Amino acid sequence: MSVSYGGDSIVFADGSVNASGFIGNRNRIINGAMVVDQRYAGSGNTLVTTTETFVVDRFVGYKDGGVITSGQSSVAPAGFTNSISWSVGTGYSATSGQYTFLKQHIEGFNTADLGLGTVDAKTITLSFWVRASVTGTYSGSFTNSAANRGYAWTYTINSANTWEYKTITVPGDTSGTWVGATNGIGLRVYWDQGSGTGARTTAGTWQTGTYTGVTGTTAISATTGATFYITGVQLERGSTASSFEYRSYGAELQLCQRYYEKSFPIGTVPADNIVTSAPNTTQFLISSYAGSSYISQNFNFQVSKRASPTMSFYSNYAINGTNGTAGVWKSYVAGVWTNHSSTASNQSTNTGFMVAGSFTSGGTSFQSYFSAGEWVASAEL
Repeated sequence: MSVSYGGDSIVFADGSVNASGFIGNRNRIINGAMVVDQRYAGSGNTLVTTTETFVVDRFVGYKDGGVITSGQSSVAPAGFTNSISWSVGTGYSATSGQYTFLKQHIEGFNTADLGLGTVDAKTITLSFWVRASVTGTYSGSFTNSAANRGYAWTYTINSANTWEYKTITVPGDTSGTWVGATNGIGLRVYWDQGSGTGARTTAGTWQTGTYTGVTGTTAISATTGATFYITGVQLERGSTASSFEYRSYGAELQLCQRYYEKSFPIGTVPADNIVTSAPNTTQFLISSYAGSSYISQNFNFQVSKRASPTMSFYSNYAINGTNGTAGVWKSYVAGVWTNHSSTASNQSTNTGFMVAGSFTSGGTSFQSYFSAGEWVASAEL
C-alpha cells in the first residue's frame, strides 16, 4: 500500500482520503462489518415492540409495531462475510410519535477529537454498503447524547436486492451540547426504517429536536416481506470516505467486549443449563462449618469495561448433568454439586466482579470447594 501526505490528511493509492491524519483506528464505528455477535451467535432475533434490542454487537434495533426479525446474516457484498439483516414479517405504518430504526451509539472518548459543539467542529463522513428489496430515498441522522440536537440525511436505493455503496458527509455542529472525552454517548448514528412524521424532519442542517430521519422518505418497515441489509459501516473524520478499515476478528471482539462480555464460548448463546458449554469453574478455599456457609470469588474481565457493568448469572447443566436454578451458581460441597441457596450476587467494577452466595455445607472449617456457573457483563451505552 502506498500513501502520500498532505497537510493533516493521508491519500491512499486508490485515491481515498483519510483526513484524520493517521492510518489506524480511522473508523469510529465498532463491528461495522457485523462479524461479532456474542448474544445470538448468528441466530437472529425478533424485535420486541417498544424495546431497544441489540441485533449484533454494538448495533441496536427498535420498532413500535409490526413483526421484524433482525440479526447477523451471511448475505454480504464482495469483500465482506456478514451483514445485519432486517426482515419485515408483518409491516406497519408508524404514527407521528412512533419510531423504527437501526442505530449505534459511539462513546465520547472516540468522538472527542471531532470537536462537536465548538467552533472547531470537524466534518465527518459516514459510509456503508446497503441492499434492500424496496427502492427509493431512505434516510438517517446524527444526534447528540441527549438526542435534542441532530442532522438528518438521505441516501437512495436505486436497484432492488442489489448491494450499493453510500457515503454521507456532514459538517461538524458548532452549536448544541455535546459530550466530550468521557465514557458517555458522544454521537448517535441512526438509520431510519420507517419512523412516524414526528420523528422526521428536513435534511441537510443541524437543528434542535429528536429526529431519526427525513420527512417523506421510504418506510421499509411498512412493507410486509421487505428485506434490508447493511454492512461495511464506517464513520471517520474528514470530507471523503476512505476504504473500509478492516480490523482482525480478535481486535474487533475486544472492542465489543468493552461493552459486553460473556463467560460462554463465542458460538454459544447465553442461557441457563446449557449441556455443551464448558463451565466457568474456579477452585478456591472457603471457611465452612456444620450448617450454613457463605462462598465468594473474584473474577477479572478479559477487557476493562466502559463502566461498572450489569451482571447476569446462569446455571450450567454441564457441571454435573443436572439442571440448576436459573441465575444461581453451584458449589461442590461434601462430594456433590449443590445450588447456592440464594441467587448469585455481585460487586462489579469496570475490571471485574465478585460472585457470592450461601449454601448448606455440613462440613468442617477450611475445606476446599469448587464454585461454577456462567455470567454476562453488560456496560452498553
